[in-house]
Amino acid sequence: MKNILFGTIVGFLTIIVLSCVDNTDFGAPKENCNSDLIANISFAGLDSLLGDGAVQIHQDLVVEGYVVSSDRAGNFFGEMYLQDTPTNPSQGILLQIDLRDFHLFFPVNSKVLVKLKGLYIGKSGETIKLGSAFTSFGNVSVGRLPSLKVMEHVFRSCEEVNVEPNLTTISELDSIPVNTLVSLEGLEVVDRELRETYAISAEETERHLQDCGENELVLLNSGYADFQPELLPEGNGTVTGVLIMDGKTPQLVIRDVTDLELINERCPEIITEFTSTQIFISELADPDNNAGARFVELYNSASEPLDLNLWTLRRYTNENTEISSTIDLSGFIIGANSTLVISPNAPEFELVYGFPPDLGVSTNSPADSNGDDNLELVDPFGTVIDVFGRIGEDGSGTDHEFEDGRAVRNSNITEGNVVYTFSEWAIFNDTGDAGTINQPQNAPQDFTPGLRD
Repeated sequence: MKNILFGTIVGFLTIIVLSCVDNTDFGAPKENCNSDLIANISFAGLDSLLGDGAVQIHQDLVVEGYVVSSDRAGNFFGEMYLQDTPTNPSQGILLQIDLRDFHLFFPVNSKVLVKLKGLYIGKSGETIKLGSAFTSFGNVSVGRLPSLKVMEHVFRSCEEVNVEPNLTTISELDSIPVNTLVSLEGLEVVDRELRETYAISAEETERHLQDCGENELVLLNSGYADFQPELLPEGNGTVTGVLIMDGKTPQLVIRDVTDLELINERCPEIITEFTSTQIFISELADPDNNAGARFVELYNSASEPLDLNLWTLRRYTNENTEISSTIDLSGFIIGANSTLVISPNAPEFELVYGFPPDLGVSTNSPADSNGDDNLELVDPFGTVIDVFGRIGEDGSGTDHEFEDGRAVRNSNITEGNVVYTFSEWAIFNDTGDAGTINQPQNAPQDFTPGLRD
């Protein structure tokens, strides 16, 4: 008899709860709202309540906001994000609640009023948090408001609203208020994460979106979300979500997979790796009077600039057949009929020659040869474009020694050469061996970095 009575009571209470739920699955009655509360403090005004750590609010204050997060798909847990206006918000806050399925009571687009008296307020980074007190090792912070207390503090307004996401771009996110709803067009999952799932099971997982300019944005997904095992979509399109901040890194959290409308063709591939035989080594310097003034000069004889993305300059020390050091030239563009000067000691180079090098690198790099080493200029595809010296041969006493001197490419040379050819060079050193010129060179007067002789 007791079991039958208990079951009857539970069933009755379930009917009551579901009758109060505003959800498209059940069709909640309109009376599940409150039209009596009036806000008397703004989001901006909450700043005046902040102190060191978590602070309890004792005033009879009410703040209103608009719900932009949802736990329906499990990507948010106990986090109700509110923004101050339905369109063009100036601020967002985080209300921490221990109420499962809060989307049944406070669905997205709801206007809610929060009674602040008795709640705790704190700030983490740029995020204002509201909730109850959470104590750890004697430190009080803002924690989740217990489920039985939620309905004493949070009330849904009877006003019908429609929250419009703030349309923005990845490059403009720094100017958008955090904890608000945003929408970005022309995004797609980065190539390296295609065919991955939304998240690793039971782990919060960072995935990455990019625009057609290859600017990236973190997409943060819960390992407990309903869509965790689904594969990320492969198309391009619009992404909507709540903008949060991890330190200084913006992140986007979607409510469910419908926030990703990636149904268009992906961005055309951006090709930044090019090759050319018209880039070559034009001058090498090992000044007799100052080893700190060494440098390597590259020249582009083409009538158009070239992006050096993934180009490298290799050094083989003495007779070594294995690479001793490498310079990554990525990030530099060498102009048409222009040079790129690389120094292993940028401060000394500027002091000696009167201007800074285009690229400053370390000592013992390819730009720091003492005159008996061999160099290779290699394009992004691993093809050797130009060579100085003979790999495996110590330059001392040979026709590619420039110790205490200079190696300068003849002005009639307009392309690289994968086979070292002595006739293409004028070689100055302190020996004059093998047809070279016995004439040590001093900096700055005997060198022309940045100028093609």
